[in-house]
Parts: sequence; C-alpha cells; structure tokens
Amino acid sequence: MKGFFLIILVFASVSISAQTERKFIREGNKLYNEQKYNDAENEYRNAISKKSNSFEGAFNTANALYKQGKYDAAASMYDTLTKWKNNPSTQAKLYYNLGNSYIKEKKLEEGISAYKNSLKNDPKDEDTKYNLAYARKLLKKQQQDQKNKDKNKDNKHNKDKDKNKQDQNKDNKDKKDNKDQQKQNNQDNKDNKDNKNSKQKQGEQPQISPEAAQQMLDAIQNDEKAVLKRLQEQKNQGQKVPVSKNW
Repeated sequence: MKGFFLIILVFASVSISAQTERKFIREGNKLYNEQKYNDAENEYRNAISKKSNSFEGAFNTANALYKQGKYDAAASMYDTLTKWKNNPSTQAKLYYNLGNSYIKEKKLEEGISAYKNSLKNDPKDEDTKYNLAYARKLLKKQQQDQKNKDKNKDNKHNKDKDKNKQDQNKDNKDKKDNKDQQKQNNQDNKDNKDNKNSKQKQGEQPQISPEAAQQMLDAIQNDEKAVLKRLQEQKNQGQKVPVSKNW
C-alpha cells in the first residue's frame, strides 16, 4: 500500500510539472501573438526549466529569437532540435526555419543545404522550393560579385604595377638627365676656368729686375741722344729732315 502511494505522488508531481510547463507556453504564445517577443522568449524558457525535454518550449523559443533578429542563436536551437527523433513533417519545418535563419545571416550555402533537407522530408512544400531557388540566386550573384571584385582588384594591381614601373623609369630618366646636366656643368666650369687661366697667362707681363729695367732705360736714352746728335749734324750740313710717312 505504501509503495502504491509513492507511485501516485510521482505521477501527481509529473502532472503538476506538465501543467506548469503548459501554463508558461500558453502565456508565451499570448505574448508572441502580441509581438512581445522578448517576453515570450522568457516564458518559453520558463517552460523548458520545468520540463527540459519540452520540444514545444524549445521550438517556440527559437521562433521568438528569430523574431528578435537573433538569427545565430535561433539557428543553433533549430539545428539542435533536428537531432531529436521527429516525424518528417516536423523535421521539414525545423530545416525550413533553420534555412531562413542562415539566409538572414548571409550564410547562403548553409541555408541551401537546410532547404534541401527540408524538401527531403516534405518534397511538395512550395515555400521551401521558392526559398531554395531564391537562395541559389543570391549565392550565384554573390559569387559573381566576388569574381568581379577579384578581377577589379587584379586590374588595379596591374595598373598600379605599371604606374610604379613608369614612375621608376621617369625617376631613372630624371636622375640620368640630372647626372648629365651636372656633368655638363662641371665641364663648362672646367672650360671657363681654363679660359680664365689662359687669359690671365696671356695678359701677364714678364717680370724684370729693377737693375735690368734701368739698363733698358739707359740704352733707350743713349739711342735718343745718338739720333738727336745725328739730326743736328744733318741740319748743320743743310740736309732735309725726313718727315713721317702715312701708311
């Protein structure tokens, strides 16, 4: 009799726990419909705390996270729920929502994979087919954009490389021109210096000693005296004195 009473208490405890879980889920659903998604999430988590294996509590929590824009957290919870033993219809919904969460995160390849798994469980679902086609279109555009970006990057790199080469050639040419100009300037300076030295040498007067200069002066004076003496003798003799000639 005692053992039977204990079993009744266990079932009573489970029943109370289940009722509490359902109460939190109902309150969460009410808040969810009122678009109070954060409050709804809290109620759903309360339901899970009362019943750790509450599929409805976990599924609705993931939905509330998605509505709040917490796509990464929602995807993680949807992915966990796909590991449970669910019927095909439930699996299809989980993968569908998982695909939507991935697309919102711009994880296109992961989203496409999720939609494919959804269709494996429900091949006729039109919404999943549409989303799969849309995701594939986005992925193709993304790949094309990346290809164009890489191509433009390569073109820019090549242009920069050509420009750098042109700038290098210009720098080398300028350096060569400057070197040639400097060389020409040095040659001009050398020529000017040589010309100046030559002129200085040409204009220099021979240096003589004072004694030699006096001897030259005496010789000139003696010659003049001799010429005057000779002219005087010619005059006395009645000879005509020659005048200077015009050349």
